[in-house]
Amino acid sequence: MFEGLTKRFQGVFHQLRGRGKITEGNVEEAMREVRTALLEADVHVQVVKQFCDSVLQKALGAKVIETLHPDQVMVKIVHDELIRLMGPVDPRIPFITPGPTIILMAGLQGSGKTTTCGKLAKYIMSKGKRPLMVAADLKRPAAIDQLEVIGGQVGVPVYTERGHANAVKVARNSIIEARRTDRDVVIVDTAGRLAIDEELMNEIAQVEQAINPTQVYLVIDAMTGQDAVNTGKRFNERLELDALILTKFDSDTRGGAALSAKVITGKPIKFIGIGEKLENLEEFHADRIAGRILGMGDVIGLVEKAQQQYDAEEAKKLEKKMSKGLDLEDFLGQMRKMKSMGSVKDIMKMVPGMTTQMEGMDIDENELDRYEAIIQSMTPKERRRPDIIEASRRRRIAKGSGADVKDVGSLIKSFEQVRDMMKVMSGMSMMNRLKSATQFASMAARGISMRIKGGSSVTKRQLSQKDKRKQRKKRSR
Repeated sequence: MFEGLTKRFQGVFHQLRGRGKITEGNVEEAMREVRTALLEADVHVQVVKQFCDSVLQKALGAKVIETLHPDQVMVKIVHDELIRLMGPVDPRIPFITPGPTIILMAGLQGSGKTTTCGKLAKYIMSKGKRPLMVAADLKRPAAIDQLEVIGGQVGVPVYTERGHANAVKVARNSIIEARRTDRDVVIVDTAGRLAIDEELMNEIAQVEQAINPTQVYLVIDAMTGQDAVNTGKRFNERLELDALILTKFDSDTRGGAALSAKVITGKPIKFIGIGEKLENLEEFHADRIAGRILGMGDVIGLVEKAQQQYDAEEAKKLEKKMSKGLDLEDFLGQMRKMKSMGSVKDIMKMVPGMTTQMEGMDIDENELDRYEAIIQSMTPKERRRPDIIEASRRRRIAKGSGADVKDVGSLIKSFEQVRDMMKVMSGMSMMNRLKSATQFASMAARGISMRIKGGSSVTKRQLSQKDKRKQRKKRSR
């Protein structure tokens, strides 16, 4: 996400850094580049003007031209302005007592509204609540079936009245059902259209009036850019919207909707959909998104993703294994957890400084799947003792996994490097460990040698010294 915008911003700051002397003209020139970058990212023209005028005013007011590091001052000003543009945001849902808390979901067809109902239900369950989803979209064929399937996947009941044409009555009856079955949150999925029309607006306004929802969320497709923002504006004219949910956020490389939505609609973005899986719903944090846009990473987001995969007991066990040395079973487990956190590319971008290091990097997201197939073709003994995997075993493993013999060799070499690196990482700080672990993901995904750069205490030299010591021990035996 934001790939084009991130690249353009970094280019602007690099130009400032390379100037022998910074003048007011240089700063104005930089802001012209920023303006062009934002327009190309499909940010609303009104938002572009406000943003650039504010940054320029603050930049000149901060006397950027008199500082020793003008590029750093500009990054700080732009970062703060991006946060102001998209925030403030409170990602918490205001649950009421006694319940139920009623959440009305609105949006056009194709925006991902029904799937987002399921994602939101799963998120709410993680907060200790007992949601009920309501199939009040009576216009779209199979909408009820889709919601029931999603409900089964997340373990949430779905209230339906098949053959009914009155969405208002269905919504009202669902509240009675929620109270009867002790459900403390009700998520109402409403009808959408391919475009906004009077019938759509009248129906959803009637539903809103009938059930008096605690929160009204508008689901919009981030990939539609300014169209998404305009849709939000029109819905807000008829409904008392509380917040927006942007879907397909991971596919939106431009970022126009995220940067324009708050200013144009006056409503904050509360959640973002970052994948197709039902757990792929994230709270929206303006400061973290600003950091990602400027290539500064999102350490807090990365730690939260890691914490979702590891509980305290698992973390202690992993720490012990790291200090003693991992085997291929451990290696396989770590790869699976890495895959659960999202794409390798997106995870890497959350580490500060990694965005620039990834320039021109070709990441094969399927490499982890190939590695998994190879390890699963090994015997338990081979997984515990990869040093016994000689030529004949490699040929058998390659045949069993549908891989080449060289792929098996590449996996074993990668594993040995990671095992050595993990031993050193067992004594690292959390920040350095995150950097090293992310670079491990890069290595595993590309099948190349480990490269450790600034901030980590592990280097190629350290690893090579370990290899030399091993070779000397073998010769002495």
